[in-house]
Amino acid sequence: MNLQPAPEQPTQRLLDIEATPFGDSGLMLRVAASTAEERQAGSRLIRELVFDLQPHGLLDVVAGVDSVLVEFDCLAVSHGQLAQTIRLAAAGGARVAGGLGAAGGPAAAGGPEKTAAELFEIPVVVSEAFSPDLPGVADELGISQEAVLGILESTELSINLLASAMAPMMGSLPFPGQVSRCREPRTNVDPGSVMVAGTSAIIQPFPGPSGWKVIGRTPLTVCDIKEDPATSYAPGDRVRFRVVPESEWEALEGQFLRPAAANSRGTTDGNR
Repeated sequence: MNLQPAPEQPTQRLLDIEATPFGDSGLMLRVAASTAEERQAGSRLIRELVFDLQPHGLLDVVAGVDSVLVEFDCLAVSHGQLAQTIRLAAAGGARVAGGLGAAGGPAAAGGPEKTAAELFEIPVVVSEAFSPDLPGVADELGISQEAVLGILESTELSINLLASAMAPMMGSLPFPGQVSRCREPRTNVDPGSVMVAGTSAIIQPFPGPSGWKVIGRTPLTVCDIKEDPATSYAPGDRVRFRVVPESEWEALEGQFLRPAAANSRGTTDGNR
């Protein structure tokens, strides 16, 4: 007779969604959770839930770092009705096993299994031209430039959301303080620029304006409209930055960003 105790089953708990009116036709949704990573993972699940549900009156969904703004037709549905619809849908299908995981987001019980989070290793070149704000960031935080880069390299970051132009926005860097934005935003930031603000990091996919502070640049192409899909990353994926010498730029320039697992299998064209 087998006297071994049965394996402990993960506890199931409902997704606890907080809903706050945002003007006449908006609803701000958040997950009530104790940690930033749980709230960020919960916001990804809420976004997917609303997209799948397509509730009556829905006009738009705007994802934030740890919240989701749902815009709706206030003549078709009220704040309370929409909140109740989303909560009922969550209660019916979005039970979370063992809490909200940070990597890959939470899995909905009874639904298809989530694809595991990918890990991306992104080379970064640091130079006077590629890192114009690094000295100022170090001064603001009261640490050395080497320490700023050390924190960047040693922290595995989670992609919280895809911002404008599919830019991967990541958090959180354990800086000793918050990094302010530029007083005057740049009108044209080069693609591949690795930037920080607050305790978050982001990569500029295409040339364009930004008020984030530039501390390096990757030679890889993070978004390419010729690829299908145009990006290989998604919210919930993980990122590790690696500072490389400028001498490696030419060999890596223009290669499409792929997951680390794909690179380890070997390809015929670097990251391609």
